[in-house]
Amino acid sequence: MEMRQLEYFVAVAEEQNFTRAAERVHISQSGVSAQIRQLERELGAELFDRSARTVTLTVAGKAALEHARAALASAGTMGQAVAEVNQLVRGRLAIGMVIGCTVTPLFDALAAFHTAHPGVELSLLEDNSDRLVEGVRRGDTDLALIGAADTVPEGLAAHTIIDERLVVAVPHTHPLARQRRVRLRDLTEHPLVCMPPGTGLRAVLDAACAAQGLRPAIALEASAADAIAALAGRGLGVAVLSESMAAGHQDRLTARRIDDVDPPALLALVWKPGHNPALRELLTHAREAFG
Repeated sequence: MEMRQLEYFVAVAEEQNFTRAAERVHISQSGVSAQIRQLERELGAELFDRSARTVTLTVAGKAALEHARAALASAGTMGQAVAEVNQLVRGRLAIGMVIGCTVTPLFDALAAFHTAHPGVELSLLEDNSDRLVEGVRRGDTDLALIGAADTVPEGLAAHTIIDERLVVAVPHTHPLARQRRVRLRDLTEHPLVCMPPGTGLRAVLDAACAAQGLRPAIALEASAADAIAALAGRGLGVAVLSESMAAGHQDRLTARRIDDVDPPALLALVWKPGHNPALRELLTHAREAFG
C-alpha cells in the first residue's frame, strides 16, 4: 500500500468521478484506475461501485475512507515536522535594524538564537524604518526593528519595545532649558537637529507640526541619537529625541517633554505573519531578551 494510492482513493471518493480525480492529482485517468485496482487487490475488497455514471463508495470503501484521510494527514504532519527541523538546521534569516539604533537586547537575542541553531545563517542590515517595513512586506527581510509613529504598520505583526513621548534636548544654558513647559510652537523659534524622514521620531514630529500648521527650521539631520545630541551640545540646534535617547546625555543636555505632542514614538519589532519555524524561534529569544 502506497501513499499515492491513498491520495488517489480519497480524490475519487471526493470527486465521485475518475476523470475529475485524475485532473486533481495531475496524472492520467488510466493511472488513477490502475492504482485504485492495485489498492483493492491488496485490501481484498472493492472500494467503489462503478456500475453508475457517478462513482460511489462501497461499504468497504466507506470504512476505508476515514483511515485513508487520517494516514494522509499524518504523513503531511510528519513532512511539516521534518521541514521545520530542516529550517532550524539549515535555514536563513534576514534581520533589519533602523539606522543609528544600538539596542543590545536585539544582539543578545541574535547571539542566543545562533548558539541554539548554529546552522541558520543570520544577516543584519541597517536602513531607515520606511524601507525596512517595505522589505518585511516584500519578504526580503524576516524581522525588523523599526521606529514608528503612534501605531505599528498595518498588516504586520509587531512587538513594541519602547513607547515614548518626544522631548527637546538643549545645553543647560539654553533658553528652553529654563522653561518649565515647552510647546511645539516654541521649537519654531530655534533651528532643529533631528532624525531624517523615514524614521519614527521624524514621522511623529512632522505629523504634529502639520496638525498645528507649523513649519520648523530643520538645520541638521542625523540618523544616530548620539550624533544629534553631540550637535545640540555644541549649540548647532535644538535636538528632538525620545525620552530614553535624551536620558543618556543628561550630563550636558537638559531634556523637556514637548507638552502638546501626544502621539508616542514607538520602537518595535515587526514581521510578516506566517509559518516560519526559524523566525518563531528567534522571536522567542527576542521576547526573552527584551523582557
